[in-house]
Amino acid sequence: MLARLVLKRGARHEGESPFWISFSDLMSALMVLFLVVMAVTLISVTQSIDAATRATIERSAAISRLMQMIAQDPKSVGVGVDQQNFRIDLGKEVRFESGSYTISATAGQFLRSYIPVLLRAKDTEEGRRWMRSVVVEGFTDEDGTYLYNLQLSLERSRSVVCSLFQSSGAAGGLTPEQLRKVQELFLVGGYSFNSIKTDKAESRRVEFKIDFWGLDERVPKASDVLKGKEFGRC
Repeated sequence: MLARLVLKRGARHEGESPFWISFSDLMSALMVLFLVVMAVTLISVTQSIDAATRATIERSAAISRLMQMIAQDPKSVGVGVDQQNFRIDLGKEVRFESGSYTISATAGQFLRSYIPVLLRAKDTEEGRRWMRSVVVEGFTDEDGTYLYNLQLSLERSRSVVCSLFQSSGAAGGLTPEQLRKVQELFLVGGYSFNSIKTDKAESRRVEFKIDFWGLDERVPKASDVLKGKEFGRC
């Protein structure tokens, strides 16, 4: 009898032990699972940051190559290409008389010969991905009122674009296909005397400002709005 009782107690003790061992194993498994999830999460976040950084670097490199392509074109000799700020100062090639927004014949000829440089950059794979627009910015000297100069600078920008549509199809003029690209890419803006040069003649100038798409922006599909739309007259 006594021997049997001892055996029963021993059996009950052995039956309880596996329960406590299983609970410990469960806690260990949960801890390991937690550590694995944390490790995977950290790796995922790190890869995401690396991908974003890599995309930023690739975009900057592509834009640098585009600006370098423009700067190194033979037509850019005598033109100030600011590769860091994405600006092109047409300098002495396109100047205006005081109070005037008339484009001289020589300036118009220069513009029609120079614009293909920008269109070729746009036609590259990187240009199609990143070049958003070319803003034509007119400037004035400090003479005159603010509103007068604001209007004058805008008229100068518009005159530059108008000059591109002259002599279409003729020798030295832009082709209809090139003009379609100008229509899609070029915008106008006026800057009054916000950025005067060392003298008034240098202030009465035109610059091109190239805008690029951001990383999170996607180039929209070609719009049908401009297709078949007349160029109009200046």
